[in-house]
Amino acid sequence: MRTKIAIFGKVLSKSFHTSCVDLFSILKKFEVDVVIYKPFYEFLLSEVKMKPDVVGFFEGETRLEDVDLVFSIGGDGTFLESVSYVRDSGIPIVGINTGRLGFLADISQNDMRKVVSDILTGTYKCREIELLSLYTGGDEFGYRNFALNELAISKRDSSAMISIHTYLNDEFLTSYWADGLIIATPTGSTAYSMSVGGPIVHPLSQSFIITPIAPHNLTVRPMVVPNDVEITLKIDGRDSNFLASLDSRSVVFENTVSIRVKKADFKIRVVELPDHSFYSTLRNKLMWGADRRN
Repeated sequence: MRTKIAIFGKVLSKSFHTSCVDLFSILKKFEVDVVIYKPFYEFLLSEVKMKPDVVGFFEGETRLEDVDLVFSIGGDGTFLESVSYVRDSGIPIVGINTGRLGFLADISQNDMRKVVSDILTGTYKCREIELLSLYTGGDEFGYRNFALNELAISKRDSSAMISIHTYLNDEFLTSYWADGLIIATPTGSTAYSMSVGGPIVHPLSQSFIITPIAPHNLTVRPMVVPNDVEITLKIDGRDSNFLASLDSRSVVFENTVSIRVKKADFKIRVVELPDHSFYSTLRNKLMWGADRRN
């Protein structure tokens, strides 16, 4: 039975055009059936000047189900978007990085030919990543009410801070008076949460990271809690609404809406490379050890 893969991508830098052509030649060599994100296919036609051999397209609210693998071509942001097409199908995702090394898109241009060939011959393992889900009593995010990295609550339309009353399993924790609040997964601990002072958490840790954004009270610090708790957020502020973002998807809510966050009831499967690890990615991505004194 022929292997069938889906390819998701957006815009590629010119430095990756040759590698992209190379990738499709590898897929053709292995007689792989390809379905492709239609806007990406149109980009390849107009900008890369290539016409890939494909058997179908997907876009919009498509749910990928009848494919063996999904190749995400881009950076970590592109990888996050590809998750919304995989959802709870259990299809493994392969992250091919078109620029600098990513935490999720961790296959470089230099390694692509060998790694993709190994994957297509079945030489790979998968690891599972936990997500979070958001509930409001409404259907604002539709079927994409989950995040691989984080939920971010932030103020809108004013320089005034907001108050975020936070409960863990209905027990009051505190009220964050801040520009916003991030609820991150371990995977998301190296993204937005880290940029505002949150801790780096191992991806296999079963936890949530609660990180305030520019808190007024300097004694308020990031907190790590088990991910089997339900987190409830109630927002007060000078404005009548606030912004809630799940990874790259955002919705404006009225202050009367309560946000509930729980561990998602499904996991994402990611292809794991034998010579890559979370620790080596930390060293390479964050340049740990780059100081010559080390």
